Amino acid sequence: MVSSDQRRRQLARQKFERQQQRREQARHRSRQRNAIIAAAVAVVLVAGGAVWALGLGGDDTGKDDAAAAAEATPTPSATESSAPEPPMAIDQKAKYTFEITTNEGELSIAMDAAKTPHTVNSFKALADKGYFDDTKCHRLTTAGIFVLQCGDPDGNGTGGPGYTIPDENLDALGEPGEDGTVTFEAGTVAMANTSRPDSGGSQFFLVYKDSKLPPAYTPFGTLDEDGLKLVQAVGKAGVEGGGTDGAPAKPVTIEKAAVPKV
Repeated sequence: MVSSDQRRRQLARQKFERQQQRREQARHRSRQRNAIIAAAVAVVLVAGGAVWALGLGGDDTGKDDAAAAAEATPTPSATESSAPEPPMAIDQKAKYTFEITTNEGELSIAMDAAKTPHTVNSFKALADKGYFDDTKCHRLTTAGIFVLQCGDPDGNGTGGPGYTIPDENLDALGEPGEDGTVTFEAGTVAMANTSRPDSGGSQFFLVYKDSKLPPAYTPFGTLDEDGLKLVQAVGKAGVEGGGTDGAPAKPVTIEKAAVPKV
């Protein structure tokens, strides 16, 4: 039987997905309009033999970028696997940290083993065998939501450990607002998923500025002050190519990761 909390989260997720669909439809209409304008401009340029720099779409372009970023939820596209998650081997009463050495500096993430035991146990099992070593943080989003996403061994958003783990601690950030979202505060570290329940793998995202998302992503840790500053600097440098969602312009590679008990 579905509990009231599960039903509430399901309704919040459905509302957010409907908003996503409306944004996608609006963005599609804008793309069609811009394509028509671009085609017309191309004809003029060819005929006139001149070179121009035009911002197509006027003010709508910025709105489209914001909508696109809002749609860019932290979602890996890897296919879910039926392989079992690692056997529980952590002490749920102990404190653990996710210690990450990157090419840009050190990150330390305090993990909540009591509220997210499956997540912490999985990260420790993966880190113990060097799973995260020499992997890159493949995705940065700089509008709508503000996150750096890491944990994909393939480096393209499709990789995973071959198993999934259950969602945990979804009520930690409070009741969803009318828009179906809660605030993931700067410094929060949470699991990416495929938008389906219990579909997290190894990908996670680091929030470097308060971001509104549906309560569908397991918040399992908090960045230390230096780590947050590091990620904020990556966010400030922007996305490669000048967009709002894609590979970070300042590349971040996880050189070594470990999950020691504090």
